[in-house]
Amino acid sequence: SASFGWRAAFGTEPPERFVGFGRRVLAPMAGTVAAVEQGQVDHVARRSVPAGLAYLLTQGRRARAGVAAVAGNHVVIAGPGVFVLVAHLRRGSLGVRVGDTVAVGDLLGECGNSGNSTQPHIHLQAMDSMVWDRVRGLPIRFHGVAGPELPGESQIVETHGMVG
Repeated sequence: SASFGWRAAFGTEPPERFVGFGRRVLAPMAGTVAAVEQGQVDHVARRSVPAGLAYLLTQGRRARAGVAAVAGNHVVIAGPGVFVLVAHLRRGSLGVRVGDTVAVGDLLGECGNSGNSTQPHIHLQAMDSMVWDRVRGLPIRFHGVAGPELPGESQIVETHGMVG
């Protein structure tokens, strides 16, 4: 996140204030790039109640506009029986194209604040298809030093591969 000040309490904030904005995002699994979107703008962050309420009023419009408006700039990697969505990437930072083969740890792009996002972060989602109105989520396991773990707030997760 970012330090909390008067702008965080009452208004909007530039995404550059957040520690994750612009950080490198690496492929969590090997596979083939099945989808790429990189034309969505990175917008200001909204942590304040007034800015958050105004943002909530635009939820329906984004949902009706489709995947790009919700996921923002994103990459989908296809593997055997799984599709992994990496969303809310920074505009202009994506270095992969549909059809590219990626290995675990390959650079996908940078953390942004595009799509349905109130502050810079990465949304990671495993799913059974890319038929967006019928997709089902699949479990994801993060491996830490002591075994499986759930990442904490503001924790940077290093990729060592994904187990299906």
